[in-house]
Amino acid sequence: MALVLNIETATTNCSVSLSKDGETLVLKEDNSAGYSHAETLHVYIKDVFAEANISSKDIDAVAVSKGPGSYTGLRIGVSSAKGLCYALSKPLISVSTLESLAHQVKADDGVIIPMLDARRMEVYSAIFNHKYEQVREIKAEVLTEESYIDLLKDNKVYFVGSGVAKTKELLNHPNAIFVEDKLPSANEMSLLSELKYKKSDIEDVAYFEPYYLKDFVAVKKKV
Repeated sequence: MALVLNIETATTNCSVSLSKDGETLVLKEDNSAGYSHAETLHVYIKDVFAEANISSKDIDAVAVSKGPGSYTGLRIGVSSAKGLCYALSKPLISVSTLESLAHQVKADDGVIIPMLDARRMEVYSAIFNHKYEQVREIKAEVLTEESYIDLLKDNKVYFVGSGVAKTKELLNHPNAIFVEDKLPSANEMSLLSELKYKKSDIEDVAYFEPYYLKDFVAVKKKV
């Protein structure tokens, strides 16, 4: 049982939660279109401590969403989490962004495909069964009209995340269920970070790096 600060910055959603024994006590987040992480993350961290009426020294661990996702967003989240761990001498826990996102879907059968928008028709995705057990590795894939066709034949398939809009345009199948307007949140991290804390599944603070999945590519702004 632990008191954990959870940090999620893999997408446009800047999200912070404080959880106890796997349940969210306080949640602060901003899922507006722009990336405001650099300005708001530390404010949200202070806010959740204040609302819970505790000091940062009272937490047992810091958990961070490890990716895949936005290169810049992940860097900000991981850097902040590592800084807190150093300053407070607390363990660092990493949580898979896509696993956390999958937990936003409640299903009795079928499979869940959390997906994050990447460039053009590409998404970062993984596949979980309805018990949240991962049945396919995380990968970057280009969507086509044939994507997931074998899964859709025999299963309800729940698509969730920022990649859903692209997928919905391509797939027209009665077994395809699109869970729209969802982004990874520190709320779903609460349970996952607690499970890792119980197993002492922690990271080396000095050497931990986000899971980018693909190398960073700089894009020039149009003039």
